[in-house]
Amino acid sequence: MTTHSDTTRRDFLIGLAGAGAVLAAPRAVFGNTLPPQETLPTRPIPGTEEALPIVGFGSSKPVLEIPTEGTEPLFGVIRILLEHGGRVVDTSPRTPEVDAEFGEVLQAPEFSGRLFVATKINTDGEASGIEQMRQNQRLTGSRTLDLLEVESMRDLDVHWPNVRRWKDSGEARYIGVTTSNIGQHDAFEAFMRSEPLDFVQVNYSVMEPNAEDRLLPLARDLGLGVLINRPFMNGSYFGRVSGRDLPEWASEFDCESWAQFSLKYILAHPAVTCALTETTNPDHMAENIGTAFGRLPDEATKRRMRQLVQDF
Repeated sequence: MTTHSDTTRRDFLIGLAGAGAVLAAPRAVFGNTLPPQETLPTRPIPGTEEALPIVGFGSSKPVLEIPTEGTEPLFGVIRILLEHGGRVVDTSPRTPEVDAEFGEVLQAPEFSGRLFVATKINTDGEASGIEQMRQNQRLTGSRTLDLLEVESMRDLDVHWPNVRRWKDSGEARYIGVTTSNIGQHDAFEAFMRSEPLDFVQVNYSVMEPNAEDRLLPLARDLGLGVLINRPFMNGSYFGRVSGRDLPEWASEFDCESWAQFSLKYILAHPAVTCALTETTNPDHMAENIGTAFGRLPDEATKRRMRQLVQDF
């Protein structure tokens, strides 16, 4: 049966003037009726005995809503994530004032010891990078960060020596680099080949599949953990699928909505460790988590998915 989009994903559309994004309502197995006993599958961090749940929370945009919406939406989303075995929370530097409030969320007693927090440096200059490192430690309330990444390769040559030293000193368990820009992929690939990394974070989705040509296979060959950003293209994905019916054949891989359509595509790639989803709506987080259960598309189906959306 064809499912029609009817639920607005407001969370992904802040800043997209006039974009009305809607998606299908999930059936009972997904959404806010996802059974509490359903625990997210995990994938190993290559070369370690540690594994991460395959759906996580990207907090960059949601945290910017704290001044107007408060912190309770973030508590709600993280509670849903933890309820189903999730624990990956991805962050990006913001003002110290906003980060102080978000830090109260991450350091709440109910979340203590249960989160894997990915932090970033995103600034120019060594001194500013060192200050952001200290801000990240204040954010998490810990000297040792789970993952420290240089965001968008910004001033990478300056920050990377310090990032490596912080790992050597025990102030970061894992280190890596991120990109969310297809135009950076060539330089990103060159850096992957030249430096010792634990993780990469890249943009990848059914509408932005470029990373599967070289970056994802290379990450797998090098034994790197892979976090995926922009699963919904910062919300513009929902504007492009708005008003369109989900194809009947999506049921062949247990897909219930356009959000799950892109996430199923992402999670079907064997190099992907965790897909990061941004929302301040606990029901939407539950729907995203539901993507991890049931079947994933095979390569032939993924080609069909790409063909479907290429003209959207």
